[in-house]
Amino acid sequence: MVSKRLRATALTVGALLLAAGCGSGDSGGSKSELKLYNDKGAWKPYFEQMAALGKQQTGLGMTPVGYTDEPTYTAFIKTSFRTNVKPDLFTWSTGGRLEEIVKQKQVAETTDIWQDSIKNGDLTEDLKKYYTVDGKQYCVPLNTAYWGMFYNKKVFAKHGVKPPTTWAELEKAAETLKSKGQVPFNHTTPTSLFSFAWFEQILAGTDPDLYERLSKGEASYTDPGVVKVMERWKSMIDKGWFSKPGDKADPADHFKSGDAAMVISGTWFNTSMTQRGLKQGQDYGFFFIPNVDPALPKRSLVFESGPLCSLRKAPDPAASTKYLKWWVTPTAQEKWANARGDVSGNPKVKIADPELTAVTKEAASPENRLVLRYFEAAPSPVLTEALSGFDKFLNKPETYMDVLKSIQKANEAYWKSN
Repeated sequence: MVSKRLRATALTVGALLLAAGCGSGDSGGSKSELKLYNDKGAWKPYFEQMAALGKQQTGLGMTPVGYTDEPTYTAFIKTSFRTNVKPDLFTWSTGGRLEEIVKQKQVAETTDIWQDSIKNGDLTEDLKKYYTVDGKQYCVPLNTAYWGMFYNKKVFAKHGVKPPTTWAELEKAAETLKSKGQVPFNHTTPTSLFSFAWFEQILAGTDPDLYERLSKGEASYTDPGVVKVMERWKSMIDKGWFSKPGDKADPADHFKSGDAAMVISGTWFNTSMTQRGLKQGQDYGFFFIPNVDPALPKRSLVFESGPLCSLRKAPDPAASTKYLKWWVTPTAQEKWANARGDVSGNPKVKIADPELTAVTKEAASPENRLVLRYFEAAPSPVLTEALSGFDKFLNKPETYMDVLKSIQKANEAYWKSN
């Protein structure tokens, strides 16, 4: 079945490359119209709003080309490295996946953009490290997000549940909702793409140092601390606190119907909510998840920043660079953040939504310890094995030790040669 899927993906990518090459105008030279390939097909309206503003302010047009299937998108971008059909701009992820394509000498360096933007206050030193490989910067922030818990305010009010401030209160809320016939937690997505969400949250909230050692190859996935995380996660599943992992509906649809009480996700999930006519503060709320271990000195706050990149051999490197420079400016970022209902990597940006402003302010508190999202923290081969393993675990929780051993095998193999 795996080989069939790989062949299907290859055929799909081949067809897409052929279609993209027809009349794409990607033969080089000065361009006035750029194509921005992305794995966020549902964000097309927001990319189009940015395209209109960018055309007005830079003279460069931009057409978004969105994908909704992550494996197909990843295969398309990597295949473009070897063909003449190359994106002007494309979205990716930081961490191991960015380092991988940088070391293949595919990504355009953006060190100058970062130096200038930090100097004028449009980007921060704290954010720079996530875009740094071997002392140089690559790409710019497409989006910045903090992970926490979205909750259905009407469901909470109906059952007398309040946003928890401790892990014990979170468990009590889950018990109460379950006793009322309400499934407490909806899975983040209907695919395995974010199957890591509870693993990272429980581990970071229990032992953030162990979490960071894992990402550096300094700890084992069979470490007793990691095993305890899986056992805690399994106990939550065994109690019936989670929706069925095979559910194909978007969590935002469950929020609208009233079926979902809570879902763990990044602040970008606001976009899915607003697309369905739901209002933060009225229909739903958001809280940062308390540590499992209340003795930790700071709350572990999961953080991500997704990059917008260009290739070293882009069709028109100067045009792509010009667009990236504009993308991080306050005018562009204010439009981008407020259109989607999310935070921005540019500290100058004013968020129109007062609820989101409060979230941003709380995230900046020195009482938080920022923890890089597992999707970016784990090396690419380890991440691939982990996503598959966690997906298996969600369907068969009793397999947790087999899952950890499989991930550790990939972990050892990666760090042995890196």
